[in-house]
Amino acid sequence: MVGSNLFQRRKHSWPPEEYISRATLQLFDFDSAAPPEHAWRRRLDSHANILKEFSVTFREAIKMVRLGIRLWSYIREEAAYGRKAPIDPFTRESCKPSASQGVPLGGMGSGSISRGFRGEFRQWQIIPGIREASPVMANQFSIFISRDGGNKKYASVLAPGQHEGLGKQDDYGISSWGWNLSGQNSTYHALFPRAWTIYDGEPDPDLKVSCRQISPFIPHNYKDSSLPTAVFVYTLVNTGRERAKVSLLFTWANSVGGISHLSGDHVNEPFTGEDGVSGVLLHHKTAKGNPPVTFAIAACETQNVNVTVLPSFGLSQGSCITAKDMWRTMVRDGQFDRGNFCSGPTMPSSVGETLCAAVSASAWVEPHGKCTVAFAVAWSSPQVKFLKGSLYYRRYTKYYGTSERAAHQLVHDALKNYKQWEEEIEKWQNPILHDERLPEWYKFTLFNELYFLVAGGTVWIDSQSPDEHTVNLPRTTRKLEEKNMRVKGRKVDYTERVEHSATFGSNQSDRAVLAGLPCKDELASTEDGNLASTEDGNPMDFFHSVSFLDPQNEEDDVGRFLYLEGVEYIMWCTYDVHFYASFALLELFPKIELSIQRDFAKAVLSEDGRKVRFLAEGHWGIRKVRGAVPHDLGTHDPWNEMNAYNIHDTSKWKDLNPKFVLQVYRDFSATGDLAFGVDVWPSVRAAMEYMEQFDRDNDGLIENDGFPDQTYDTWTVHGISAYCGCLWLAALQAAAEMAVQIGDKDFAEWCKATFLKAKPVFEAKLWNGSYFNYDSGASSNSKSIQADQLAGQWYTASSGLPPLFDDGKIRSSLQKIYDFNVMKVRGGRMGAVNGMHPNGKVDETCMQSREIWTGVTYGVAANMILAGMEEQAFTTAEGIFLAGWSEEGYGYWFQTPEAWTIDGHFRSLIYMRPLSIWGMQWALSLPKAIMEAPHINMMDRICSSPMISWPSSNGSGVRIVAHRAGCFGGQM
Repeated sequence: MVGSNLFQRRKHSWPPEEYISRATLQLFDFDSAAPPEHAWRRRLDSHANILKEFSVTFREAIKMVRLGIRLWSYIREEAAYGRKAPIDPFTRESCKPSASQGVPLGGMGSGSISRGFRGEFRQWQIIPGIREASPVMANQFSIFISRDGGNKKYASVLAPGQHEGLGKQDDYGISSWGWNLSGQNSTYHALFPRAWTIYDGEPDPDLKVSCRQISPFIPHNYKDSSLPTAVFVYTLVNTGRERAKVSLLFTWANSVGGISHLSGDHVNEPFTGEDGVSGVLLHHKTAKGNPPVTFAIAACETQNVNVTVLPSFGLSQGSCITAKDMWRTMVRDGQFDRGNFCSGPTMPSSVGETLCAAVSASAWVEPHGKCTVAFAVAWSSPQVKFLKGSLYYRRYTKYYGTSERAAHQLVHDALKNYKQWEEEIEKWQNPILHDERLPEWYKFTLFNELYFLVAGGTVWIDSQSPDEHTVNLPRTTRKLEEKNMRVKGRKVDYTERVEHSATFGSNQSDRAVLAGLPCKDELASTEDGNLASTEDGNPMDFFHSVSFLDPQNEEDDVGRFLYLEGVEYIMWCTYDVHFYASFALLELFPKIELSIQRDFAKAVLSEDGRKVRFLAEGHWGIRKVRGAVPHDLGTHDPWNEMNAYNIHDTSKWKDLNPKFVLQVYRDFSATGDLAFGVDVWPSVRAAMEYMEQFDRDNDGLIENDGFPDQTYDTWTVHGISAYCGCLWLAALQAAAEMAVQIGDKDFAEWCKATFLKAKPVFEAKLWNGSYFNYDSGASSNSKSIQADQLAGQWYTASSGLPPLFDDGKIRSSLQKIYDFNVMKVRGGRMGAVNGMHPNGKVDETCMQSREIWTGVTYGVAANMILAGMEEQAFTTAEGIFLAGWSEEGYGYWFQTPEAWTIDGHFRSLIYMRPLSIWGMQWALSLPKAIMEAPHINMMDRICSSPMISWPSSNGSGVRIVAHRAGCFGGQM
């Protein structure tokens, strides 16, 4: 899809030679020690500026004052129960965000630790939903060098001493260490999931040091990519004339971030293992009943590398061995007493005491010689416990068991397997990195934006049951318990699953057999119409009873996966945002993507009648309406208590259901997984039929309701909107095509008829000759140019479907967005502003209309690529790189926010939506299954039939869903 005109583009270049001397690069030209040709780079002495957060205008504050009061009250109510509200704009972290981030450690879903580009370990997210942003400064690598003759000695922490609190006089803690690195000759090079730090003659001018950080993030590898571990490979090159003894030191505090190291009852324990892997286990007892964590730090002993440990040292004068004592020992001896391996577990730490450990690896490096030393860290927290009690086992326990002591085996395997991991990573990345048609900034930013799949609070579980009393049972036992779940007054009827085939019955009774799902009328209901409860009185949302939606093939069962909307918006798998981000998962971990879609397919068919107050309007409703796609899978009890978002009633949002249909069809089309398509089809049809209630004038188009009823949740929409209307048209087309392939001919015909009726209305009411108006209302911004107006067309093209509109309209709209939303904001160096008036002024109707959304900008760029506008696409997306990732930008690397204003102030750091850059890569290299699909207009494939009308709803769209999708055998 990339045109040859990209060869003519101005190409930014950041060659390693601008940061490291050619001579040093040549010395590291072996064993992957040299940084790659394409990478994000910084000098270690670069200033990490404090980031500037956005603020609302006075007019915006006045509009939101009632919401603010209700939100403040809700936050206090949650705090009274020991819970954090999913959205809390009032609480500020003690650690101010700064431009200091780097590549995070570990695989996906087992907790994460980030590492700043200057070497500090920060952004701790071991416990789901809890983030400790401050660095733990005792966690460091240090180096000690002495040469023959003893005339030259060097000792330094391998990080610039620029952190507050350092440099205290007469300190027995880490201030007593040698913080002698200036960072002037040291550089950082990031290409996720690896990073290189090159010390070019620091602290010893005659010793070149490369540290390579490796994490097991490997596409399509569903085992190793779940492992909570990382490796640090040090390559030492002695350019001097004397032999040098080099000792590398890895220190670690028994902490999960914040002040957890002071809580007491922590224990350290030395270990020796197979293949020369030795180190220390740090057993951490977490607070507030959270599951325990065990860390392991280790190094690999070889013929030339000697490994010793210090199982325990403290940071205060009263410690038996202080950090100051430890440093003196290393300066003097370059190693610890080997007898420490036999010392056994330490005494539990006292409250207020910090317990640390150290691993040293020492080697002699001959003149002009080279040496490699490998360290690893792992953390084992096998259980995930959410605040409302549900307990699960993490994915990696499938391979390493459920003991915290698995950390020992994890570091061992990491040190033995990291070379194979690197081979797989390079095999994945090299085709893109070597593609000369692509701008350099795009190549490494594409990979580096994937940091979010590790650092975005991901949880990857293996257990199928959330119940604490069943979590230890074998999977077959758990399934039997699920089958015995009862709905009050009636046992759920499970029907034997039928085998999938290319053509299965299209009549309603066949689909009822497939679904095995009782009608809503058959389920007992409470008198107020809410969903029935289980026999013990707890709400029963039917989510876990639709077991036919679980993958039946063991190879396809990759567990269940959660990731946060953002570290400031604590909601799992926020679906309107996943719409943008999901391209990354589909491209790299398609089985995880299908697992998420199965979870939402279950959710569509479920209902939760518990009452919730919606804060924007102040009225009450139920938590989850049957037929509506949930906004998210929850916060404190995911899968069981969905829709943690309570600003608006999202059962009335107009984008969620079409987005579900579009994502399912794209995934179905790209993977060719017919079993998946058949399984989720009842939910797809339910989601489409639910939307009938929003077509109030029977013109085939859904209408917005005069409030922010879509992902732009402060931006009000009236009548027909470009964003939601285009999504609806695309969903009709996708559902019709999927219905044909599944065998539901009647529904395909209904989709065709509705599409053919709706499309001319959409164009007549919104097309103005050059783009589609924001909405069909009469407000001051109804004619605004919305950057995201063709989101439905983006998915249509990404799925191999015919375009929604003629090419002239598509290209004209995208060109208008480029000319106005992109190029009229700082000359195209910021991304695409969400709203722009046709007079060239930014739409300041609300907070979000004036923002630049990073993920939307990437999505617009992907749409441009699909429309053959590659030049405009890369210029548009480059604005996000320039403002967010470049040295001249605002410092948002490895923490890309949801949005920034035109003056660069951010909203919501470390956010999901920017993963949509993988939508650009999807557009550049559409999968074979989509490229080879017959390009015949879907509407021409479906036999003509009389116009199909919606059945009467009797005022209840949910009732329609229950009859038509919940039990296809029902008669209307």
